[in-house]
Amino acid sequence: MSGIGTEAAPAVLRPTPDIPDTRHPLLLFEQVSKWYGTVLALNQVTLELTGGITGLVGANGAGKSTLLRMANGQLTPTLGRVTVRGIDARDWRARRLVGYCPDVDAFYEDLSGRRFVWVMARMCGYSRAEAARRTEAVLDRVGMRDRADRKLRGYSKGMRQRVKLAQALLHDPELLVLDEPLSGIDPVGRQELLELFRSLAAGGKCLLVSSHELEALEKLTNHVAIMARGRVAAVGTLPQIRDLLDDHPLSVRVEVDRPRDLARLLLAVPEVLSVDVGGRDGAPGLVVKARSPKRFFQALARVVVGEQLEVRRVEPLDESAHAILGYLLGGSGRT
Repeated sequence: MSGIGTEAAPAVLRPTPDIPDTRHPLLLFEQVSKWYGTVLALNQVTLELTGGITGLVGANGAGKSTLLRMANGQLTPTLGRVTVRGIDARDWRARRLVGYCPDVDAFYEDLSGRRFVWVMARMCGYSRAEAARRTEAVLDRVGMRDRADRKLRGYSKGMRQRVKLAQALLHDPELLVLDEPLSGIDPVGRQELLELFRSLAAGGKCLLVSSHELEALEKLTNHVAIMARGRVAAVGTLPQIRDLLDDHPLSVRVEVDRPRDLARLLLAVPEVLSVDVGGRDGAPGLVVKARSPKRFFQALARVVVGEQLEVRRVEPLDESAHAILGYLLGGSGRT
């Protein structure tokens, strides 16, 4: 280890936080609104987290960053209340329960990664020896222990993300607030971080993860909060959110032996909006756009059985967070 003093020093006196009251949700937004001048960034947001991993998705300007900064006590609500274990999020007792990994880099570029994390530990109030111990533990946890002596200015984007995550873990928080933690990381590194996030959740931590990498987020968690225009538009598992979208169109590919017969019959089903006959990779089939998924699939089953059609494959084309986000935002789902 280089650049960190481990000599004995008088311990920094710091108050011992009250034991958190676990009867309260770990994170709770209650009718929270936030204005920046005349701009309404959050509009009566209510959100509750008790554990596990929750993905936070939404288009640029949806209010994700404002929500995350309120969760860690950086911003004050204009209206409403944000609490961590029943304590106001701005209170020091609440902040000790939260680890924050920001999207924006704000490093002392001439420091090594190891020295930077150690300085952050000292700023938390730990003695030199305890700061050194915690620094090594978190660097090892994020896979940076053997690379931490290089200057931060020479780090790749992925290495910088890992160091930010390391400092967020220093005080062993209950809640981790992670803003775009997968940004700029190669596929191998992304998989390693996904595994780390899963292990943290398995160890009892609660993670709130904002990301534009929706496919990666779906591999991490099935529980998402979708933001749109300053509001939390939907919270739950992807299938639960799909159930809320009965009035929105669903696209389904059906590979069947007699696609034209099936197309003719489906056009008579009230839930079917359109049918496009066309195969894929040489397999005959069609793409159906329908509303009310439950009723559509019931009707599809009746037609297939009644006409004795041979169905090889039924594939929803938009069961991902991309499509759900697109429906809720009234657009394409791009972030």
